[in-house]
Order: sequence, then C-alpha cells, then structure tokens
Amino acid sequence: MIIAYCRTSTSDQRAGLEAQIEELAKAGADRIFQEQVSSVAQRDELEAALDYLRDDDVLMVTKLDRLARSVVDLMKIIERIKSRNASLRILAMNLDTETATGKLMISVLASVAEWERSAMIERQVHGIERAKREGKYKGRAPTARRKADKVLELIRTGMSQTDVAAELAISRSSVQRIVKAA
Repeated sequence: MIIAYCRTSTSDQRAGLEAQIEELAKAGADRIFQEQVSSVAQRDELEAALDYLRDDDVLMVTKLDRLARSVVDLMKIIERIKSRNASLRILAMNLDTETATGKLMISVLASVAEWERSAMIERQVHGIERAKREGKYKGRAPTARRKADKVLELIRTGMSQTDVAAELAISRSSVQRIVKAA
C-alpha cells in the first residue's frame, strides 16, 4: 500500500497543498494524510501516517522539505519507517529508500538541505546586524509594555497575574516583568 503525506506551512498555501495531493494521487497513493502546519510544530497527520504504515508499505511525499526539518529529524523518520518494514519514496527526486543508492542519496541530500538552511540563517543574522548598524532594523515592537498602565490598574483591583494576562492577551511573564519593574 502507498501511504502519502503532504504538508504546507500556512492555510494561505492551499493551492500548494492541492497540487501535492493531485501529484500524490497520480503517483498511485492509496491513502493521503495532509495538514497545514509549520514543520517545527507538532505534525499530527505525519504521526498518523507513520503509525498507519505496515509491512512492505511505502510512505510517499512530493519533496523532502515536506517531510523533515533537519537531518536528525529525517533520520528519525526513516528509522520509524524501517521499523515498520516500509520504505520512503520522494517523487521530486525519483528516490526510493528500498535501494542502496536511494539510502545513500537521502543521507547526502538531507545533509545538503540542513547546510543550506544553516547558511540561510547565517545570512539572515548578518543582514539583521547590518540593518541594525544602519538604523533600518528596530525589531519587534514591545506590545506588552504598551499595556503596562492597564496591567498595573488591573493588579491594583486585586486581579491575579494570570487573569490579567488572559484579559489583555499578553503572557503571564510579561505581566510579571511589568509588575516587577513598577
């Protein structure tokens, strides 16, 4: 049986999810698990797809980045797939982990993907540093501090810090910092 998994990061990427579903269906997927969630969040449908695998099943995805967020994550997923006596197929690469070449290629490609992500983050950090030096980057506005007067007013009325945080839609730690500063 071919079990497919597809994912997009946000709900406004609906067309991308539909394109993945169509591609997986054309490739012979018997069952498709899909979700719209960041790769760093809990991926319940991926967990369900991995749990659904049985002997000789194939987990199929359109692209590697739809499945794993790092080499470590990919290797854990592949181990789970192997523990089910199943294999992984990545359509965009025509790659199947049933073959020795597929196993080698997945390791190399995952390493390159992780390197590329790290290099992108380094470039981003350097760009932010340069923008800060040039006065073009101010960072995120301190939204909770803008509510400091209201926080203190509610605390004075006897409201708990947890309730104040919920009332003003800020974190409890923000409330605590405001109270401590006052």
